[in-house]
Amino acid sequence: MKKYWAILRSIWNSLTGKCRSQEIFFLPDINFTMASTISSNIFNSQTVQLKQLPPLSLYIHIPWCVKKCPYCDFNSHKIDGNIDSVEDYYVAGLIRDLEIALPQIWGRRVTSIFFGGGTPSLFSVRAIDAILTSVRTLLPLENQVEVTLEANPGTFESKKFADFHAIGINRLSIGIQSFNSIHLQNLGRIHDGREARYAVEIAQRQFKNINLDLMYALPDQTLEKARKDIETACAFGIQHISAYHLTLEPNTLFHRYPPPLPDDDQSAKMQLMIEGVLEKSGYLNYETSAFAQPGYKSQHNLNYWLFGDYLGIGAGAHSKISFADRIVRQMRYKNPKEYLFKTKVDSNSPDILLQKQHEVSRNDRQFEFLMNALRLTGGFEIALLQERTGLSITNIQQQINEAEQRGLIVHNNSYMTPTLTGKYFLNDLLQIFLPEKESI
Repeated sequence: MKKYWAILRSIWNSLTGKCRSQEIFFLPDINFTMASTISSNIFNSQTVQLKQLPPLSLYIHIPWCVKKCPYCDFNSHKIDGNIDSVEDYYVAGLIRDLEIALPQIWGRRVTSIFFGGGTPSLFSVRAIDAILTSVRTLLPLENQVEVTLEANPGTFESKKFADFHAIGINRLSIGIQSFNSIHLQNLGRIHDGREARYAVEIAQRQFKNINLDLMYALPDQTLEKARKDIETACAFGIQHISAYHLTLEPNTLFHRYPPPLPDDDQSAKMQLMIEGVLEKSGYLNYETSAFAQPGYKSQHNLNYWLFGDYLGIGAGAHSKISFADRIVRQMRYKNPKEYLFKTKVDSNSPDILLQKQHEVSRNDRQFEFLMNALRLTGGFEIALLQERTGLSITNIQQQINEAEQRGLIVHNNSYMTPTLTGKYFLNDLLQIFLPEKESI
C-alpha cells in the first residue's frame, strides 16, 4: 500500500544528510484550500483520550543550500545569489510562524531544538541568534535543552562556529557523507576529503557534542573504502555517528540517472562491517542507523522514535502535535516564496501556513508508534505505547504473538525489543502490524 510504503521510505531516509529528523511520517495528499473548514472538523473530533501529553521538540527548517545534491529529495533549494537577500525576511517569517502556532502548544516545555535544512549554517550568527532569542521569549525550555545546528563542510569558518556556540548552539551535526574526495565528487558535494577533516577539527575546538552523517553503498565504493571512512570518523573520537545506506529516491537526479552502486550483498557486508568497527570503538548502536558514545544519544531524535511531539516551523516543516483527544500531523507550505507570502497575511488562523493537515486515526496510532519505536535496538516500555497512543496493547496482542513466534521480537509484561533478526528484517516485522494487513 502506497501510504505505508511512504511511511517506511521516509523514516528510513530520515536523519541523513538528506532528511535527518523530519518527514518521518506520511501525510495524505490533501490540499487545504478550505483549511479552516477541514481544520474545524479535526479540532472537534471525538477520539481516544490521552492521559498525558508526550515531550515536545522544536524543529526549525532553513531550506537553502549552496548546491542541490543529486541524491537529495528533501525540501532544499539552491540559494540564488547571496543568502543575505533572504535571511531577514525568513527570520521574520519563522518568528511569525511560531507566534501563530503558540495556541497549539501553550504552556508546554520544549525538550530539544533542531535547526535542519538545507544548510542552516549558511545563515549568519546574528540570524540564528534572533531565532533563538524569539524561541526563548515565546516558549518555556527545559534545563540543559539540546540545541542542534546542521552544518556542511565547505561552509565552516572558525570564528563563526565559535560564535554559534556562544549564542547557545550546544550540538553540531555535520554532513560529512564521506572522507573520500572521489566519492564526495560523485555525490555532488561541494567539499573534498581535506575540507571534511578540517570541518571536524574546527567543530571540535568549540563543541563537545558532535554528530557526523556518513553514507555507505556509494557509487563505485568498495568494502575497504567504506571501512576507511568509518575508521576515519572513529579516529576523531566524535560523540555520535549516523551511518546511512545511500538510496535512490524518486524526484532526484540519481533516480533518473542511476549511478553504479554496490549490489545488495556488498551493501550488507558494508553495514555489518560498519556496525562492527563502531562497536569496537565504544559506540552503542541504539537505533537502526545511529551510534553514540555513552551519554550522547540524540535527545531530539529519540523523541521522534518514541512517538513524542514536535512543532516544525519553516518552509515544508512537519509537525506532530498531541492533544487530550487527538493527534494531528501538519506540513507547512513547501515552496519558500509561498511560505513567506503566507507569513505576511494578516491572519492569526492556525491554518494559514498549513499545506497539509490530518488527524492520526485510531487504527494508525499504534502502527505509527511501532514503526518508530521498533527502530530502537533496545526496544521500548510497553506502558509508553499506551501512554502515547491512548490504546491498550491488547488491541495488537495477536500480532505481537505472531512476531514473537517468527523470532522478530521478544517481550514481557513491561518491555518489547526487536531481535537481531527483527532489526535486519524490520520491513517484515512492521508488516505484521499493518492495519487491516495492508501489504507494503
